[in-house]
Amino acid sequence: MFDWPNITVVPSPSDQAQKPGGGELQRSKCVLGFFPIVYYSVLLCVGVPVNILTAVALSRLAVRTKKALYVYLLALTGSDILSQLFIIFVGFLLESAVFHREVPMLLLHSISVAEFAANHASIWCTVLLTVDRYVALCHPLLHRQISYPAWARRIITVVFLLALLSGVPFFWWSDLWRVADPPTSLDSALIWTHVTIIYFLPCSIFLVLNSLIVIRLRERQRQAPCQEECGGGAARHAPRRQLGKSTAMLLAITSVFAVLWAPRTVVVVYHLYVSSVNRDWRVHLAYDLSNMLAMLNTAVNFFLYCFVSKPFRAAVRDVLLLRGAQLNHRRTLRHQHAPANTSLSSLSSGMNKRSHQDSTNPTPLPPRRTP
Repeated sequence: MFDWPNITVVPSPSDQAQKPGGGELQRSKCVLGFFPIVYYSVLLCVGVPVNILTAVALSRLAVRTKKALYVYLLALTGSDILSQLFIIFVGFLLESAVFHREVPMLLLHSISVAEFAANHASIWCTVLLTVDRYVALCHPLLHRQISYPAWARRIITVVFLLALLSGVPFFWWSDLWRVADPPTSLDSALIWTHVTIIYFLPCSIFLVLNSLIVIRLRERQRQAPCQEECGGGAARHAPRRQLGKSTAMLLAITSVFAVLWAPRTVVVVYHLYVSSVNRDWRVHLAYDLSNMLAMLNTAVNFFLYCFVSKPFRAAVRDVLLLRGAQLNHRRTLRHQHAPANTSLSSLSSGMNKRSHQDSTNPTPLPPRRTP
């Protein structure tokens, strides 16, 4: 990927005059040089600690709030960490930069299965998050019945198992940088399966469900003035704002994914039908840059969460300031005991007020009858 010779067909004027489309073969190296090594090293050193911090903050929020939303976000963060370890650290840095892929082929293909499985898990956890937000907004009664952490963990387990199974066929994935032969029918089937699983199918789901979510939110905005006139609108502002923030977070995550993964999808299809990565340095360069953009998606969710979610920022602040679960437990206990304390204090204040009134305004005794 970084320092390997690449064959490019450069037609000379004499060859163009004698043979249309002919050319002489020249060997060219990757024009990016060592920049990908530096880029992936920085991305790994920043992305893994940031995702670990995100996982700790989300786990606290999931325990504190008992919401399935944070369980899905936690699964997405965990799959991003796996993608960074398998794809960036093992695939790009160890295999390519350090060992130059001079390792047993069985190990190479086994690592490819782990890379694709982690990639599929990350993307389809985002699909789960989208489905959860759609059900919460468009079918709230159903969401109240099925949206709880235990159910979310079961669904995530099934998705991770399916992601692992979907990575098994990519044991036979060809090395696009080194294979000089034209793509075979197996290569074509694997490439189309890959781009369908990681881009076309998820983006279609994102487009449909996000469109329905936006339409539903607009309908609620139109109905809001009527509900406020009827009364009780102030009590519904807080849930509505919370749904709006979670929806904004969802739209940000899916939009960034669609933008960052689009170039890689286009380049892979271009490699299949137009020009090979191995035979054209321009396609090689485009493939390297598109991989960099796609891997950037594994490290940007933390900043999206911080920008959109105030509870997440507070949880991150607690983690960084080493304010552990004891403080949160005390807060929870204080909120739980607040109604009882309030009722007791109101009762005692009422009794004190009554005794004070009795002492200041004593009721006159009835006159004693004389015999």
